Amino acid sequence: MDLSRRATDPELLDEGVPEDEALRSLADLRFVNRWLGTGSSVLGAVLPLLDGVARPSVLDVGSGSGDLPALVRRHCPAVSLAVALDIKALHLREAPSGVAPVVADVHGLPFPPASFDVVTASLFLHHFDGPDTAQVLASLYHLARRGLVVHDLHRARVPYWFAKATFPWLLRSPVSVADGLLSIRRAFTPRELAASFSEAGIPRVRVERHFPYRLVAVATRPA
Repeated sequence: MDLSRRATDPELLDEGVPEDEALRSLADLRFVNRWLGTGSSVLGAVLPLLDGVARPSVLDVGSGSGDLPALVRRHCPAVSLAVALDIKALHLREAPSGVAPVVADVHGLPFPPASFDVVTASLFLHHFDGPDTAQVLASLYHLARRGLVVHDLHRARVPYWFAKATFPWLLRSPVSVADGLLSIRRAFTPRELAASFSEAGIPRVRVERHFPYRLVAVATRPA
């Protein structure tokens, strides 16, 4: 498998699958967020940005079931507004209580600039290609008063072959298995992710590697 360049094939869940299959795939994504490093990586980046804010607000874009903004709210009870935004209403059907679901396209975000203290996007940015990646980053950064946190996969051979061997056993949906492998092929190297932020004109970005083969980019606003 050639992983020297990002793949550009569309993922099945993006293209549209039967409702019951989509719901099974979303359940798999919640499993991944809980047990395979997503939640801890996102919390580690978001909570310091919320420190000292009296009634912070958080927007999670490409949120799926909204479990990540709910996780942030559980660990930071001061959060006054946690919004989960996704392009499909079906994906937000099981959004937890305390999370405000919003159906919208990232290319037409229904919020004015600086609407939220922190904006997050987890396992989402790899769905975009070329200049569109930088445009999405710029749109999200403009919504954040304190910072933008992007969590995604690190494209490499080890996670690909690990996923190929284990995903059929760990995940319930064949859509999740296919999309999970493709997600790794569509993912970034640290240099590529940093370059996308630079192309978006976003300064003050820090890209870190997290276990297991995850990347977390934090772009902070000047104090």
